[in-house]
Amino acid sequence: MKKKLLVLFSLLGLGSLQADFKSLNTLEVVEAMKKGIEVIDVRRQEEWSHYGIIKGSHKLTFFDNAGRYNLNKWLIDFKKIVKNKNQAFILVCAHANRTKFIGKILNKEFDYKNVYELDGGINYGWIDKGKDVIK
Repeated sequence: MKKKLLVLFSLLGLGSLQADFKSLNTLEVVEAMKKGIEVIDVRRQEEWSHYGIIKGSHKLTFFDNAGRYNLNKWLIDFKKIVKNKNQAFILVCAHANRTKFIGKILNKEFDYKNVYELDGGINYGWIDKGKDVIK
């Protein structure tokens, strides 16, 4: 029975619903960065100033203070960092809520294949783990 369900899910395309959008823990992000994978911090300026950023990450605000966003404008800058849909990248926000939203859009609607996020965001997945930030 399990085999039949697996085949059915595969045929319907349901076997990989979350396969290309993954959360990485702190150590996995450190290793990915050593391999040259780009980190994109989607928080706002005041958050970068207050908490700092991961060294080497790209600052690319997605939501404004009112929670609005301009996806088309954001994608123009995003595509300067992520050159093709197979390139791996890691999204970072404060608590990994915004990155889930953005990551799913990039993966499901725009077909980016290697979308990752820092689990827990910079606050719980980086700073609380004793990792350095720069201001």
